[in-house]
Parts: sequence; C-alpha cells; structure tokens
Amino acid sequence: MSDTTLPAPRNALRAAQLKELRGFAKRFARNPLGMVGLFIVLLLLFCAAFAPWIATHDPYLPTLTARLSAPSAEYWFGADELGRDIYSRLVYGSRLTLLIVGLVIVSSAPIGLLIGVVSGTVGGWVDAVFMRITDVFLAVPKLLLALAFVAALGPGIVNAALAITLTAWPPYARLARAEALIVRNSDYVAAIRLAGGSEFRIIVFHVIPMCLSSVIVRMTFDMAGIILTAAGLGFIGLGAQPPLPEWGAMISTGRKFIFDQWWVATIPGAAIFIVSLGFNLLGDALRDLLDPHLRQRN
Repeated sequence: MSDTTLPAPRNALRAAQLKELRGFAKRFARNPLGMVGLFIVLLLLFCAAFAPWIATHDPYLPTLTARLSAPSAEYWFGADELGRDIYSRLVYGSRLTLLIVGLVIVSSAPIGLLIGVVSGTVGGWVDAVFMRITDVFLAVPKLLLALAFVAALGPGIVNAALAITLTAWPPYARLARAEALIVRNSDYVAAIRLAGGSEFRIIVFHVIPMCLSSVIVRMTFDMAGIILTAAGLGFIGLGAQPPLPEWGAMISTGRKFIFDQWWVATIPGAAIFIVSLGFNLLGDALRDLLDPHLRQRN
C-alpha cells in the first residue's frame, strides 16, 4: 500500500511546479519589451548554433575583387577591407560573443555568490576580509582593471574572458551578501540552527537558493556589460585576434573607412547595440517577475 501512495506527493509537487512554470510564462508573455529581448537573445543563440548553415560565405576567405563592396544581393551587409562577407562574419562572431559571455558568467557568478553568501552568513572577521577585498576590486573601473589583467596575461579570447571574470564577480558578492544578511536572521534559519543544522547546510540548502533569483537577474543584466567590455578589448587588439570575426575587432578594422564605406564598422556596432539591448530588456522583464516586491505590487 505504501508503494501506491508514495508517488502521490511527488506527482502533486510536479504538478505544482508545472503550474508555477506556466504562470511564469504567461506573465512573461504579457511583457512586450521582455518578449522583444527574448527574441533577440534566441536569435543570437540560433545564429551561433546554425552558423555554418545560415552563413552565405566563408567568414575567413578573402576576396580582393569584392573589397569594400556595398551591401547587395551577394553581400547582404557588404564586404570588409579584405573582401570578406560582413554578414557571415557577424554570424560566426555570435559564437565568440556567446563563448566569452558563457566563460565569464559560469565563473564570475558562482565565485561572487559563494563569497557573498559566506560573508553574509558567517559574519565577523570573515565578512570584514571578504568585503574589503571586494571593495578593492569595486574601486577600480571594470574596463581599466580588465585592461590591466589582459595586458599582463596576453591577448586572446580565454585571457580576455579571465580578465573580465576578475572584474565581474564583486557585484555578485555584494548582492549575495545583502540577501544573506536578511535570510540568516529569519525564523526558519534560527529553527534550523536550534535543530542542530550546521552552517554549511544552512548556506548550501537554505541561503543560496534564496539568493538565486537576484543573481539570475543580475547575470542577465551583466551579459550586456560583458559584451561591451569584450568588444572594447577586441577594439584595442587585446581580445580575439585576427582573423577571428570578433565584433569589436571588426569595428576597429572598419573605423578607417567609416566616412566612405560606413557599413564596415557600423553594422558590427549595430549588432553589439541590438544584442546588448536584448539582454537588458530580458533582464528588466525577469526582474519584474522574480522580484517578490514587484510581484506583490502587480
């Protein structure tokens, strides 16, 4: 009899989770700007996943006879100074953009989350040491700090992502610490301590889950900043190296032709703007849905 009754709570929990997910999707669909941001992000993912099939030319193969060709039926967004198709380079460049964003997010967010949660939950000298280190990183502008690190490490995609990671984790630590300070004084955490729960168990199973929604929203907003920082490093030659189709490097090589052949630099710049806007719109929508105060207001 126990075998037939045990799955019932699991099924009820699964049904409740599916209902909550459907409700979240319906609320998200009522946000038109959020849908625009989601469409842009999905389009970026589509271009990165299917680049070999949707690109019209080899992004690395120069065609000197088509050098600086204007947008046309053959070259949709024109050709660059070596006759390479700008549209195809943008499509393949989306892979580099997502690679840098992914490397930074999967490294900086967990680091900042762990430091902030431990600092806010444990307190005392641990909190003081962690927050002073965080203040040191926050005191220096992100791009300047990234320039210093990538100049020391050397140019390249991995080094650029590592340099951005070293500048991106402090906001997550501050945010997680603020959330942890609230959660650690809650009644249910006090009850867990009275029941003999360790600090490790409280941090892993109770404090971190309460911080995840804020961290996810922060991650979405930070993606636009990561793209801009990576493009800035590529623009000055410290990011992805030629002939890789990185958008910032494409703007750098096209700036010499900005007045006569405007498409060489303008179209990669427009791609950076649109993708950054998409992540910001998506972040705004997620913040409105995941913030409990805004949900109560709505």
